[in-house]
Order: sequence, then structure tokens, then C-alpha cells
Amino acid sequence: MTFEPKPPSLPPSLRVAVLGTGMMGLPMARRLCQAGHQVHAWNRTAAKAEPLAADGAQLHASAASATAAADITLSLLENGSVVNQVLFAQGAAAAMRPGNLFIDMASIQPREARAHAQQLASMGLACLDAPVSGGTVGAQAGTLAIMAGGEATDFARAAPVFATLGRATHVGPHGAGQLTKLANQMIVGITIGAVAEALLLAAKGGADIARVREAISGGFADSRILQLHGARMVQRDFTPGARMQVQLKDMRNALATAQELGFDAPITALFETLYASGIAHGLGTLDHSGLFMELAQRNAMV
Repeated sequence: MTFEPKPPSLPPSLRVAVLGTGMMGLPMARRLCQAGHQVHAWNRTAAKAEPLAADGAQLHASAASATAAADITLSLLENGSVVNQVLFAQGAAAAMRPGNLFIDMASIQPREARAHAQQLASMGLACLDAPVSGGTVGAQAGTLAIMAGGEATDFARAAPVFATLGRATHVGPHGAGQLTKLANQMIVGITIGAVAEALLLAAKGGADIARVREAISGGFADSRILQLHGARMVQRDFTPGARMQVQLKDMRNALATAQELGFDAPITALFETLYASGIAHGLGTLDHSGLFMELAQRNAMV
């Protein structure tokens, strides 16, 4: 089942809490406000949530206060341990009314998503793990790819929220959304490396990499990575959308999950070492396409 994106103006109005208003959470919360939903926002650093007040959001001093005012809660927190802390140690879950729906849209490990779902169910709360792909551009435009794991009935309940944020697909039971996101991030991280290495090889041999990228566009090697991140590489503009540090986290989550499943992932393991090396060389805050610079440094092309 897939929900397609619709423009902001989708009834009915829902009371939605948004926990975490960083690079992704802020534009997503703004779209929910613009769609007419009642948004209750919380962020650990309160100043990051303040711009939402102009969009009509109600700001809260605690996560529990925000969830107590909502029927559906979205989480865009840093990682699984932070989600666990906010939900259970800081009381955000306990403040929800029975039957409320929690949707974790951050990228965490599948086993963490399953554990959270089990604990929430014991409290009478529903849960979806629904990480996204599309970056800040997709968050602003409402064109995110949303990969949801959980019960089909809960996925249907989330339709008005998902339709405002992007295209949602129900991919299986609890944890399956996070598995799908890991697969997505494996493909993204590995493809960035392939594009970077190929363009650098062409440059080393004397070709104009802007023209190389143009020449192979539309052919079998074309991809969104070639188009979007290839342009960043040509321009050497690595202003972060998704940072190298986040890509490394995703690769490590993929490897941890592969180990749990008894699955050998040698290509992902190789790229984990490359991203880790780039971060060790001071590239961690660059966009993940900044792997280009790590490979350039290895070939004395900086």
C-alpha cells in the first residue's frame, strides 16, 4: 500500500506532536502547520523550534507536554537511544493517551524499533517505524519517500500526515521500515562512492568531469546520485544536506543488523571504512557526497 503526496490543505485537522525540529523536523513540522494540522513542537534546544511559532505551532518546554496535547506523535530524534530516553525516561510515552499513535521517522536500528513497538504496545499505544529518504529538499517540498513498518490499520491512520510529507509505502511489520531505510542508505552510500571514484579517475586522466557527468547522464549509469551529488562533486560544494557522520551511522547500523541476521555485507563494510576514514580526516561535517574529498586526498588531487 502506498500513499501519494498531496498539497498542504488536507482535511481533517489532526493534533500532531513533533519531537525534534532539526534539519528534517523543522520543515516537516512547517508543512503540517501549512496543511492545517494543530502542531505541538518540542526540541531539546528550544531555539530550534521557535521559528515554528510563526507558522502557528504551539511550542512546548518538554516532550511529555507536547505528546499530551496530541493524537499522533512524530519523532525526528538523533538515534535509537535518544528515542528510548525521550519516550520512556522523560515520560513522553506515559503522557500519551491510550490508543495514540507514535511514528518514529528517524533512522534507528530495526531491533530498536521492534523493542520500542513492544514497549509502547504494553502501554496501550500504537507505533509505526517510518524513516524517510529525500533530505531537506524533500522535507521542504513534501516529496519524501516514507518507508513504514507496523500494522496496516495504523498505517491507514497515519495517511493524512504521510500525504502532507511525501509518498508512503507500507513495507511490513515493526522494524521493516528501518530495514528498508538501511537498504536505501546502503545503496546511497555505495553509489556516492562509485560516482566519486569514477569522476576522479576521469579527472586524473585529463577529462573534464563536468562533461563526463553530462556525457553519461541518461545512460545506464545515470542516477539521482549522479545528477545531484555528481553536481556537488563537480562544483566541490559539500554544504551539508545529510552529513558524512550520518552516512557512517547508517552504514554501521546496516552492518550491525547484517551481523544480527547472519548476513555477509562486504561492500557495505568497505564503504564503512571509507566514510570512517574521511571523518577521521576532518570531513565529518561535509555532505555525504564529501566522500569525494576523501578519495581525492588519497590520490593527491586536492
